[in-house]
Amino acid sequence: MILELKKTFQFEAAHHLPHLPPTHKCNRLHGHSFSTQLVVRGECDPKLGWVMDYAEISHAFKPIWEQLDHYYLNNIDGLDNPTSENLAVWIWDRLKPTLPLLIEVTVAETCTAQCTYRGE
Repeated sequence: MILELKKTFQFEAAHHLPHLPPTHKCNRLHGHSFSTQLVVRGECDPKLGWVMDYAEISHAFKPIWEQLDHYYLNNIDGLDNPTSENLAVWIWDRLKPTLPLLIEVTVAETCTAQCTYRGE
Protein backbone atom coordinates (compact mmCIF):
# COMPACT_ATOMS: atom_id res chain seq x y z
CA MET A 1 0.00 0.00 0.00
CA ILE A 2 1.48 3.34 -1.11
CA LEU A 3 0.75 6.36 1.10
CA GLU A 4 1.77 10.01 1.32
CA LEU A 5 2.79 11.78 4.51
CA LYS A 6 2.67 15.55 4.90
CA LYS A 7 4.55 17.52 7.54
CA THR A 8 4.41 21.29 7.92
CA PHE A 9 7.07 23.58 9.35
CA GLN A 10 7.04 27.30 10.01
CA PHE A 11 9.80 29.88 10.01
CA GLU A 12 10.06 33.63 10.18
CA ALA A 13 12.30 35.42 7.70
CA ALA A 14 12.87 38.70 5.91
CA HIS A 15 13.62 39.23 2.25
CA HIS A 16 13.25 41.53 -0.69
CA LEU A 17 12.93 40.71 -4.38
CA PRO A 18 15.73 42.67 -6.05
CA HIS A 19 14.72 42.11 -9.68
CA LEU A 20 11.37 43.88 -9.36
CA PRO A 21 10.94 47.57 -10.17
CA PRO A 22 11.89 49.84 -7.25
CA THR A 23 8.23 50.90 -6.97
CA HIS A 24 6.98 47.32 -6.40
CA LYS A 25 6.18 46.63 -2.74
CA CYS A 26 8.11 43.34 -2.77
CA ASN A 27 11.29 45.15 -3.79
CA ARG A 28 11.28 46.70 -0.31
CA LEU A 29 12.58 44.80 2.70
CA HIS A 30 9.74 42.90 4.37
CA GLY A 31 9.11 39.67 6.28
CA HIS A 32 6.81 36.70 6.31
CA SER A 33 5.70 33.92 8.59
CA PHE A 34 6.59 31.25 6.03
CA SER A 35 5.05 27.79 6.07
CA THR A 36 6.70 24.86 4.35
CA GLN A 37 4.92 21.57 3.74
CA LEU A 38 6.96 18.50 2.86
CA VAL A 39 5.34 15.47 1.26
CA VAL A 40 6.92 12.02 1.21
CA ARG A 41 5.49 9.00 -0.60
CA GLY A 42 6.26 5.36 -0.07
CA GLU A 43 5.25 1.86 0.81
CA CYS A 44 3.56 1.43 4.17
CA ASP A 45 5.54 -1.00 6.30
CA PRO A 46 3.00 -3.71 7.24
CA LYS A 47 4.61 -4.36 10.62
CA LEU A 48 5.13 -0.75 11.72
CA GLY A 49 2.00 0.56 10.01
CA TRP A 50 3.71 3.64 8.60
CA VAL A 51 5.71 4.89 5.64
CA MET A 52 8.30 6.51 7.90
CA ASP A 53 8.56 8.17 11.28
CA TYR A 54 7.47 11.83 11.17
CA ALA A 55 10.48 12.48 13.40
CA GLU A 56 12.74 11.45 10.50
CA ILE A 57 11.21 14.17 8.35
CA SER A 58 11.74 16.70 11.15
CA HIS A 59 15.33 15.56 11.62
CA ALA A 60 16.06 15.91 7.90
CA PHE A 61 14.53 19.40 7.71
CA LYS A 62 16.07 20.77 10.92
CA PRO A 63 19.40 21.94 9.42
CA ILE A 64 17.52 23.73 6.64
CA TRP A 65 15.10 25.32 9.10
CA GLU A 66 18.05 26.52 11.17
CA GLN A 67 19.45 28.28 8.08
CA LEU A 68 16.14 30.01 7.34
CA ASP A 69 14.42 30.85 10.63
CA HIS A 70 14.89 34.49 11.66
CA TYR A 71 17.36 35.23 8.86
CA TYR A 72 17.51 37.61 5.93
CA LEU A 73 16.98 35.20 3.03
CA ASN A 74 18.85 37.33 0.48
CA ASN A 75 22.07 36.74 2.46
CA ILE A 76 21.80 32.92 2.24
CA ASP A 77 23.94 31.33 -0.44
CA GLY A 78 21.72 30.50 -3.42
CA LEU A 79 18.83 32.75 -2.34
CA ASP A 80 19.85 36.13 -3.73
CA ASN A 81 16.36 36.33 -5.32
CA PRO A 82 14.26 34.53 -2.67
CA THR A 83 10.87 34.20 -4.33
CA SER A 84 8.61 31.43 -3.05
CA GLU A 85 9.44 29.55 -6.25
CA ASN A 86 13.19 29.81 -5.73
CA LEU A 87 12.85 28.98 -2.05
CA ALA A 88 10.87 25.80 -2.80
CA VAL A 89 13.52 24.61 -5.25
CA TRP A 90 16.32 25.60 -2.85
CA ILE A 91 14.73 23.51 -0.07
CA TRP A 92 14.18 20.57 -2.45
CA ASP A 93 17.78 20.60 -3.62
CA ARG A 94 19.08 20.45 -0.05
CA LEU A 95 16.52 18.01 1.33
CA LYS A 96 16.08 15.40 -1.41
CA PRO A 97 19.52 13.76 -0.88
CA THR A 98 18.73 13.07 2.80
CA LEU A 99 15.00 12.42 2.34
CA PRO A 100 14.74 10.22 -0.77
CA LEU A 101 10.98 9.66 -0.39
CA LEU A 102 10.38 13.41 -0.81
CA ILE A 103 7.96 14.14 -3.67
CA GLU A 104 6.82 17.69 -2.98
CA VAL A 105 7.83 20.93 -1.27
CA THR A 106 5.28 23.70 -0.78
CA VAL A 107 6.29 27.15 0.43
CA ALA A 108 3.59 29.57 1.58
CA GLU A 109 4.55 33.15 2.29
CA THR A 110 1.03 34.11 3.35
CA CYS A 111 -2.11 32.14 4.12
CA THR A 112 -3.33 32.77 0.56
CA ALA A 113 -0.13 32.59 -1.54
CA GLN A 114 1.92 29.44 -1.98
CA CYS A 115 4.14 27.60 -4.45
CA THR A 116 4.58 23.84 -4.88
CA TYR A 117 7.64 22.17 -6.42
CA ARG A 118 7.66 18.47 -7.29
CA GLY A 119 11.25 18.09 -8.50
CA GLU A 120 12.59 17.19 -11.88
